[in-house]
Formats: sequence, C-alpha cells, structure tokens
Amino acid sequence: MYALLLSAMLSMLAPTGPVKWSFAAKPVEAGVVAIELTAQVDPGWHIYATRLENDLGPLPTAVRFSPADGLIPLGALTEPEPEEVFDPNFEMQVRYHSGDPVFTQRFEVKKGAQGPLSGEVEFMVCNDKTCLPPEVVKFSVVMPAEAEKH
Repeated sequence: MYALLLSAMLSMLAPTGPVKWSFAAKPVEAGVVAIELTAQVDPGWHIYATRLENDLGPLPTAVRFSPADGLIPLGALTEPEPEEVFDPNFEMQVRYHSGDPVFTQRFEVKKGAQGPLSGEVEFMVCNDKTCLPPEVVKFSVVMPAEAEKH
C-alpha cells in the first residue's frame, strides 16, 4: 500500500507537458566541457529555434547560464538544423525543432572552477492547432572532475 501511495505521489511530481528536458555536462577534452540540454518533444509538438526571422511570431528557445567562477563560455550555443515550415498558428514561416533536439554550449574549465553550473531554458511549445504559454525550466549540472584544466 505504501509503495502504491509513493508511486502516485511521484507521478504527480513528474512533468506532464509535451516537453521534458534533461541536462548533462560531458568532458570534451582537457579543460573543456560541453553542457547538453536535451528536449524530449512529444510527437505532434515542436519548440522554436533559438533564432527566428521575425519578432512578431513565436518565442524563440533561449538558454541563459548563471555566471560561475572558472567557467568561460566558448563560442555560441549550438542547436540542430531546425525545420523551416509555415506555421498556421502565426501565419508565417518559422524555424522549429521536433523529436529530441540537443542544444550544446561549450565551456573552458579553469583550474579550481567552482561548480555546479546553473541556468534556465525558456521555450514555447506548439502543435499545428495551438500553443501553450511560454515556460521556464531551471537546471543545474555538476562539472565532471576530469573536465578541469590541469
């Protein structure tokens, strides 16, 4: 009985929307780590690319990292090549991702870097008939020990 109650309580805490996020820090080479933000987008739904042509349409996906001692961003956030289609919700051409897109930001990890690295992802999810209000998901990832520059 206790296990059933616990299972029911945990399922209420689980995300129920059409997008679930996971976050990971992966060493790339000595002193460099890649933060991977993976969206699992339910079939029939999509999230928008990080750069859109028109400010009058949907909200682009945005990733913001909080400053962290000893972690220096290398280049810009990367994303998979988005699909470009006509979106009936906004009556315009848009760029979006479906499936499981992975957004990646590389960081230089200085000796003595203080982790974890935290931040947030802001996104809007739509299907071909409706959009849900924009959502912000906060995250925190621990730097792998082997990522530190020696």
